[in-house]
Amino acid sequence: MKYLVTIAIVFTCSLSARGQLVLPKIIGNNMVVQQGQPVPVWGRAKAGAAIAVRFRGQVKQTVADAQGAWKVFLDPLKASSDPAELRIISGKEAVTLSNILVGEVWLCSGQSNMEFAMRKISKLQPPPGAHWPVNELETAHNTNIRIFLAERKKMAPDSTHSGWAVAEGTALRSFSAAGYFFAKELQAKLKVPVGVISAAIPGSRIEPWMPQEAFTALDFFREQKDSTHRIDGDPGKFYTPMIRPLIPFALKGFLWYQGESNCFLNERLQYSYKMKALISYWRAQWHNDKLPFYYVQIAPYYYSKATDRSYTVYSEPEFWEAQSAVLRIPNTAMISTLDLNDDPADLHPVNKWGLGRRLAGAALSKTYHASDAAPMGPVFKSAVQKKNALVIDFDYKGKGLVSRNGKTLEGFEVENEKGTYVTATAIIKDNKVWIRATDVMAPRAVRYAWREDARPSLYNKDGLPALPFRTNSELIKAFKAE
Repeated sequence: MKYLVTIAIVFTCSLSARGQLVLPKIIGNNMVVQQGQPVPVWGRAKAGAAIAVRFRGQVKQTVADAQGAWKVFLDPLKASSDPAELRIISGKEAVTLSNILVGEVWLCSGQSNMEFAMRKISKLQPPPGAHWPVNELETAHNTNIRIFLAERKKMAPDSTHSGWAVAEGTALRSFSAAGYFFAKELQAKLKVPVGVISAAIPGSRIEPWMPQEAFTALDFFREQKDSTHRIDGDPGKFYTPMIRPLIPFALKGFLWYQGESNCFLNERLQYSYKMKALISYWRAQWHNDKLPFYYVQIAPYYYSKATDRSYTVYSEPEFWEAQSAVLRIPNTAMISTLDLNDDPADLHPVNKWGLGRRLAGAALSKTYHASDAAPMGPVFKSAVQKKNALVIDFDYKGKGLVSRNGKTLEGFEVENEKGTYVTATAIIKDNKVWIRATDVMAPRAVRYAWREDARPSLYNKDGLPALPFRTNSELIKAFKAE
């Protein structure tokens, strides 16, 4: 509640300081507005004041309500790289916003790996022969990529309307590297303007990114059966100052990279439901239950060495499993990071350009249908026993299954009759993986890449690694997506 009070006070001060026609921070110069959807434009003015909004030949009119709030919807627009002005008029007051483009808009959020700024890329020392974009800040100058950095204490309206910027120079230095490289790839493929909003806080848990009501909307949390259902972690702490002011700005979808803080808490099924709560609530606030939600598998990391909690090398794979369960929610995809972290001692892998491209690949495939590539790596689908082998089939096989660099598949284990996992031989046959282990005549289960420092060996021919899995997962069965 204190965050709502703070916003209200700042908003009121803005009204008295510079007239009564006020726009939210997200509506400003240099912005990209979403193509193909009704575009909301909103703000505050004198109670009962007439409002007119003009943009690209459209004129929309309304009247501010008793509290001074007003909103109009522009008719759906076609993508355009030609800069245009948006003008809002209320009596003798007027605001003119310039350099507005029409294209695709995405919101990226999470914790430090999403917040990871472009300036950190420029400090890297690439290994010999590597093609790392360490000079991206020097070369970036694409006026069709626009960025908006949602800063927790700077989301109040002001008279500069300067929250958006072209993705270059000082503004880009502070912006999310994953978000920028996503936008760069998307813009290159779609050939339309792309706007990316970044709202991320290092070290944040998932709970602060939604209010308490998001949790109580789910039976899992309402039932309060045990401590795993209880919600702490400051629900709404970041949602209120950073996400709520963005609503209802028209979006194409969400990008999410978070989980390390909740993994450190040894969360499993409860994290799956927290993600469900977040996805459902955000979609509801934007009045679109089909908005894409593409998220990132937390990177391989030595959690067992970095904490004094009861962690083993298998604890992070169990968290990956909790993330994978969320794929059962429609219009989601999970981006693998198994091969994007060369140093499991580093919680913040630097290869955000590869990550951004994979996020863009998911969007290009699932959202825009502009690519015939799989949106993500192979995901365990089923296991069938054939004599002393288990035959594993996958979703998202793309153009077919393949081993990394043509080498022998590794990382597969089978559970024997005693409940012990032993190393298994795995081969690709008929676009499935056949798995056997010496002296195991009746394998009970299979697991793959089931260590915190796992390296992938199984890919699809689109170059995307398979997600870790185990065929006997009770968590996947327990999670109810609907």
